[in-house]
Amino acid sequence: MQEFKEAKNMTNNIIEEIGKIGIIPVIKIDDVEKAIPLAQSLKAGGIPIAEVTFRTAHAEEAIRKICKDVPGIIIGAGTVLNTEQVDRAIDSGVQFIVSPGFNLKVVSYAIKKGVPIIPGCSTPTDIEQALEVGLEVVKFFPAEQAGGIEYIKAVSAPYSTIKFVPTGGINANNISKYTAFNKTLACGGSWMVTSDLINAGNFEKITSLCKEAILAMLGFSFVHLGINTESADTAAKVANNFSLLFGIPSRDTSNSVYAGDFIEIMKKPGFGSKGHIAIGTNSVAKAASYLERHDIPLNPESIRKDSSGNINFVYFKEEIAGFAVHLFQK
Repeated sequence: MQEFKEAKNMTNNIIEEIGKIGIIPVIKIDDVEKAIPLAQSLKAGGIPIAEVTFRTAHAEEAIRKICKDVPGIIIGAGTVLNTEQVDRAIDSGVQFIVSPGFNLKVVSYAIKKGVPIIPGCSTPTDIEQALEVGLEVVKFFPAEQAGGIEYIKAVSAPYSTIKFVPTGGINANNISKYTAFNKTLACGGSWMVTSDLINAGNFEKITSLCKEAILAMLGFSFVHLGINTESADTAAKVANNFSLLFGIPSRDTSNSVYAGDFIEIMKKPGFGSKGHIAIGTNSVAKAASYLERHDIPLNPESIRKDSSGNINFVYFKEEIAGFAVHLFQK
């Protein structure tokens, strides 16, 4: 068990980075010459990670090429079924391994080799086997066919530390419901990297679909506009004006007066020169990482967490047109 614990400590950084990105494109490569432009298209689309499946003879060479020529991308090997494939995957340069099921021999061997492994688990027995060897992240496969997010919520209830990588049937239309669950580390999927797109060399489309996938995962939406005023009386007058214009009720709180659900008038100046804008998201933590990758820094002093330690609120470091902007967990 001690060697499992030591190996686990070595893999935390990779698991953390996977969680920040939130999506793992699952790739089947039939032409190794497509590997580098494919990896570059993923990075350009904001998803600097890939799981290259061992379902073709070109997987190892493709992984080697990507690891050598495309810096800044996390590469894993998928559909790893035996210890010999673990060795081949490690030799090719992978940073993590994914298997469709829980094979104790394969899992133990990967842990001993010091490479993070995310095995497929779909029952309490599978999960308890994973916990027994020190794992805290498992793949849930096939996600949609095995019961989807409601099943994951139910089966995960007794296990406070476990995180899931749902894979199978995930797409742009349903990824948000998985991401909104705080025990989802990331989602695996192939809809943005289909074999048809890869074989046709349509890398611009892949980049476009990756960008769409990120936004679908994060689910950004406008929550409310906050307007700064100097006093409670002024705030009430402003709220009444909006109520008159739009026929919406006003609601008094300790710090502000709301006009409907989308306009908040502050009783004294708050964040922002003019006020603030609240933006909802399925995952504040993943959204924060996404924004920082796009050079939009956040204010660490404004971070709030829920009772489980998950980030549920944070302000941007800089204002936009005089308005402070904060992310809010939906």
